Amino acid sequence: MRMIGQDSLKTRRTLTVDGKTYNYFSLPEAAKSIGDVSRLPFSLKVLLENVLRYEDGTSYTVEDARAIAGWLPAGKSEKEVPFRPARILMQDFTGVPGVVDLAAMRDGMIKLGGDPRRVNPLVPVDLVIDHSVMVDYSGTPDALQKNVDIEFERNGERYEFLRWGQSAFDNFRVVPPGTGICHQVNLEYLAQVVWTMQDAGDTYAYPDSCYGTDSHTTMVNGLGVLGWGVGGIEAEAAMLGQPIAMLIPDVIGFRLVGKLREGVTATDLVLTVTQMLRKKGVVGKFVEFFGPGLNELPLADRATIANMAPEYGATCGFFPVDEVTIGYLTLSGRDEHRIRLVEQYAKAQGMWRDASTPDPVFTDTLELDLSTVEPSLAGPKRPQDRVALSSVAPSFGKDLAAGVMGVPGDEAGKRVKVEGADYDLGHGDVVIAAITSCTNTSNPYVLVAAGLVAKKANELGLKAKPWVKTSLAPGSQVVTDYLAQSGLQPHLDALGFNIAGYGCTTCIGNSGPLPDPIVDAIENEKLVAAAVLSGNRNFEGRVHANVRANYLASPPLVVAYALAGTVTRDLSKEPIGTGSNGQPVYLKDIWPTQKEVSDTVHAVVTREMFLERYADVFKGPGQWQAIRVDADSDTYRWNSGSTYVQNPPYFEGISPEVKGIQPIQGARVLAVLADSITTDHISPAGNIKKASPAGEYLLEHQVRQADFNSYGARRGNHEVMMRGTFANIRIKNEMVPGTEGGISKHYPSGQVAPIYDVAMKYKAEGTPLVVFGGKEYGTGSSRDWAAKGTFLLGVKAVVAESFERIHRSNLVGMGVLPLVFMNGEDRKSLGIKGDERIDIVGLENLKARMTLDLVITRADGSQHTTQVLCRVDTADEVEYYKNGGILHYVLRGMAKAA
Repeated sequence: MRMIGQDSLKTRRTLTVDGKTYNYFSLPEAAKSIGDVSRLPFSLKVLLENVLRYEDGTSYTVEDARAIAGWLPAGKSEKEVPFRPARILMQDFTGVPGVVDLAAMRDGMIKLGGDPRRVNPLVPVDLVIDHSVMVDYSGTPDALQKNVDIEFERNGERYEFLRWGQSAFDNFRVVPPGTGICHQVNLEYLAQVVWTMQDAGDTYAYPDSCYGTDSHTTMVNGLGVLGWGVGGIEAEAAMLGQPIAMLIPDVIGFRLVGKLREGVTATDLVLTVTQMLRKKGVVGKFVEFFGPGLNELPLADRATIANMAPEYGATCGFFPVDEVTIGYLTLSGRDEHRIRLVEQYAKAQGMWRDASTPDPVFTDTLELDLSTVEPSLAGPKRPQDRVALSSVAPSFGKDLAAGVMGVPGDEAGKRVKVEGADYDLGHGDVVIAAITSCTNTSNPYVLVAAGLVAKKANELGLKAKPWVKTSLAPGSQVVTDYLAQSGLQPHLDALGFNIAGYGCTTCIGNSGPLPDPIVDAIENEKLVAAAVLSGNRNFEGRVHANVRANYLASPPLVVAYALAGTVTRDLSKEPIGTGSNGQPVYLKDIWPTQKEVSDTVHAVVTREMFLERYADVFKGPGQWQAIRVDADSDTYRWNSGSTYVQNPPYFEGISPEVKGIQPIQGARVLAVLADSITTDHISPAGNIKKASPAGEYLLEHQVRQADFNSYGARRGNHEVMMRGTFANIRIKNEMVPGTEGGISKHYPSGQVAPIYDVAMKYKAEGTPLVVFGGKEYGTGSSRDWAAKGTFLLGVKAVVAESFERIHRSNLVGMGVLPLVFMNGEDRKSLGIKGDERIDIVGLENLKARMTLDLVITRADGSQHTTQVLCRVDTADEVEYYKNGGILHYVLRGMAKAA
């Protein structure tokens, strides 16, 4: 398959580096035809190059290039352009369904009479297994090994499937468990800044860009790689070579000046940036950093800021390529020829930043003087709620007194004896102190600072409080090397910060159990326990079910709070503890200077560490290598008894030719829903309850309730996931007033039952289904199962007042029709109760954004016809829908090309 377009603007040029010639599509040459683009934001230059490279007159056009150039001078546009990333990044929770779909497509290819080996990702895909390790054990030298052993025991079926995928698919690599967090592995190894590929015998160079199935994919923007998180269906479409349409975004310029003062960390900076951008309002926009302050930020600090883009609401937080980028590529062991290519390509394209670079034009700007940043935390419930270190204790006390923490306001001094222990517990006591998450464990400056705090604390005789569960989960194995080389790991060990695993742990809720006596004290006495973690998210219930107050903090402050054991003490003024000499110890006594941190980092973090750790990154630990794989099988041998991985029914009955659009006639209503139904309402998430269709399925398959695991871990089994679709405990179906939790009503019988059971009853009768919704249907995280589950329940159309952009696209990608009410009508004005029959007229001549007739036949036999707007928005989407979905479209194309 050719990947390069027709180049109508004649912008293809060559660049020679070390005697090797690369073709590239020149932005300065394009400017001669489409207008000056020199002051476009760097991030938009990536979008423009993408259009120039793929321009084919249909999916990508010269007009798309002109639209991006036309973003200037106003800094705004209402135009959509296509984008196709250089590669895809997945983690195991969100990646398993994608690999399941690829495996199912191979089975589908056989049904079409084709060669299953033709089904492969068309762009490179890397899946990093990092979301499955939990902190079951901590604070001991053997914690890491024990947690790894449990991880492989829990996830054997999933890992066996991924090992098969690793050997079966081209363009698909798996980074095994125990390597690190996907975003840090991306930053340290996978990202190249300038990507290359072969096409028709020529070598092309172009900007590295990335879609990820995890929201914090944005971290790689710190390296000058444009990337952001997408839903699984979008990622699958991109990996199969399909462009994704996007509005040319507003770009908010964030000017940085000055430098951080003594005692302030990158974490303090990112919490300040997050608060400022949330206040500014940047949802759906690009943020791009500029100004002289960039020269004061090492790459690790830039990555820390870029990582938090989901928390400040932006699509991405982009840093342009400059000398700092080149320095990091060198340090992290990138190929020396590639490093020279990055610099020369960026300069040739006007994508290089230095002191002489004019500031880009932005939609709007804001500014931060780095010298004004102060030590901070964020909490107790949201990452944008920054609290100065000196204000943590009084703000917690204020929240407690006001009753907003869920307990009576007069209980501030309450203490509870912990059974079997020689200590008591009170409100605000820290029960979890975790150095965790991609945000901070990518940054050697804050990790070394944590180690130095631990060293000074040990030397003064301080210990972590016995009720605090301490853990360290590095983002990569390189962290282990430099903490060992510096001699700081033993000091962290002495305070209980032994390495517990490599991967996302506490930040995603994999914090593991607390001791039963502490849980009993919290639950029985309704204590507001606290967690302090170096993560990026602290939403209610996320970190641990028994911890109500959660604070994000830098790694050295995590250590400090483990020593203090409470958030009710002002660590900026009050003692952290008492030293072995009986004297009070203050934070200033154990806090390292910037010079100490910098000198240590420069002495111990070496290029050789990266080269050694990533030399054989895809090999994995012994447990991974021991997994038996049928490497000779081109198709996966599905295990019918597996409750983790099953062959989805997407391609049952697929034929080589499209049979034409099937009419939607006599459909019944599955749900009538209100405004702002999110993908959290639709998509299966969280723990699986015993008294639910999914729980019943697992019990029928001899799975003990203790082994149910979560919907997230079982995303590779459609039987579990479809049973959890629309099953959120807070969803309210207006068909069954007074109920919540995914209930529907079957007609004409009037039987009330879980939505899954009602859907299956209709399916057995051969009856298609529709869902009615309100405004902003499908907002929230872009979850693929919100669309997949809808499709598998037999829903043929969703009729709403408006759709969230990604969910609308995902519905089309699964062959579900998104329809929008017109002329000010809605479900209420039309009197939709749920007992109607629905016909959708005009589908046989489907065109993009056409008007269709919605025929409503009421229970008394009367009819009403109204018009709805079909939100199949582009010619490509029309083809997807005609084929039954994007996977069917791509599969038929592959079969025909054989």
